Amino acid sequence: MAFDDLREFVAHLEKHGQLRRVRARVSRDLEIAEITDRVSKGRGESNHALLFEQVEGFDVPVLINVFGSPERMAAALGVEHLSDLSARVAKLLDLRMPGSFFDKLRKLGDLFDVAKAGPKRVRSAPCQEVVETDQPSLASLPVLRCWPGDAGRYITLPLVFTRDPVTGARNVGMYRLQVHDERTLGMHWQTHKGSAEHERVAQEQGKPMEVAIALGGDPVSIYSGSAPLPPGIDEMVFAGWLRGSGVPMVACKTVDLEVPAEAEIVLEGHVDPAERRLEGPFGDHTGYYSLARDYPVFRLKAITRRRQPIYPTTIVGRPPQEDYWLGKATERIFLPIIRLLLPEVVDMNMPAEGVFHNLVIVSIRKRYPGQARKVMYALWGLGLMMLAKNIIVVSEHVDVHNLSEVTWRATGNIDPTRDLLIVDGPSDDLDHASVRHRFGGKLGIDATEKSDMDAIGQPWPEEIVMSEEIRALVTRRWQEYGL
Repeated sequence: MAFDDLREFVAHLEKHGQLRRVRARVSRDLEIAEITDRVSKGRGESNHALLFEQVEGFDVPVLINVFGSPERMAAALGVEHLSDLSARVAKLLDLRMPGSFFDKLRKLGDLFDVAKAGPKRVRSAPCQEVVETDQPSLASLPVLRCWPGDAGRYITLPLVFTRDPVTGARNVGMYRLQVHDERTLGMHWQTHKGSAEHERVAQEQGKPMEVAIALGGDPVSIYSGSAPLPPGIDEMVFAGWLRGSGVPMVACKTVDLEVPAEAEIVLEGHVDPAERRLEGPFGDHTGYYSLARDYPVFRLKAITRRRQPIYPTTIVGRPPQEDYWLGKATERIFLPIIRLLLPEVVDMNMPAEGVFHNLVIVSIRKRYPGQARKVMYALWGLGLMMLAKNIIVVSEHVDVHNLSEVTWRATGNIDPTRDLLIVDGPSDDLDHASVRHRFGGKLGIDATEKSDMDAIGQPWPEEIVMSEEIRALVTRRWQEYGL
């Protein structure tokens, strides 16, 4: 089922025992983050979405960890299991359709029926029940300070809307926003992202760029802002396809942009490409503080909101955290597209320990020498997969989600002089270990079994496997052994 807004999703989670209301008075400075960090790293029944109803100094409740488990992430996207997302996309792509590889590739541009999935424009909206244009102030929002070394308070779960100044194409991204003061925000959009490209175009024109920031909305739209979609695919159309119906959108009051009508709070303003201010440090999903650097500045023109809004947010830090499950949904959605481009790929895992871009594990059907390297190069050439620092390739029978098995293969199946591939290229903005900012090395590990076609110098041994006859016998007699 698709949820119309965040409140409907909260009610669903509460009904199914996945939400805890915290009625004790808590501080937005570090305390909510510490509570959430403990809960997000819990197991089973101890990991819940949290609604803090009494935040000191504010009458706006704080919602956090709403996507913080595989069950909640799946429910947010209208499926029972995250693995169901792969099946939905595979059906959409129709991998068995006739035609050449290039015919199939061209179909990627027609993934979504815009007539059905495109946004629905409305005249009035819950997110504009209250409009503040005279002296709008961020001081009314319970923005969190998450970690002791943070440079300030950060908005961490926004949908940032921009348009290409030339083409008018929309981009929606999820970027952290540092509160500099009650009228300005630090806009941390990284150089590889869509809104950063819009800003570059605006800089060439010498004009400010209008920006709208939506907090809340339906859970699918919130997720879509985090998804690294290929250029040319509108995040709101993508959200409409996932939801099964177009997202209701309303025109902003002071900028020429549209935002989800069901959002809780909307910030309207502009970014001047000529203005920069020091942003950071910020405790990030790498488990380290990202360094302070100069980033664009958002200047507030208006705030629109519901009469009694909820403030949605998240914290990031050493995984697992809520953002890991947002990333896992993306992994499952994009796996069929990767399979379309690389038919030998069987499965993929980007484990929490690798914080998205640091480790990608891929299983393949190996048929010829060098195929593992071919897959590595291809993955590094796919959109934001260019930021993947380490890629491990294993054979098709290996469970890429079993890190113990992958480690065994990745250490026992390699000769470092033959099976390690080191290249360099773009790196993530947050990579503190790269040789320089946004550029560094990458490692590929061919952990597949080798054979004569790999021209190895000695026979490859047979893997130890119990005979099927004995396995069947023990299965029948398991209880007799008292085990």
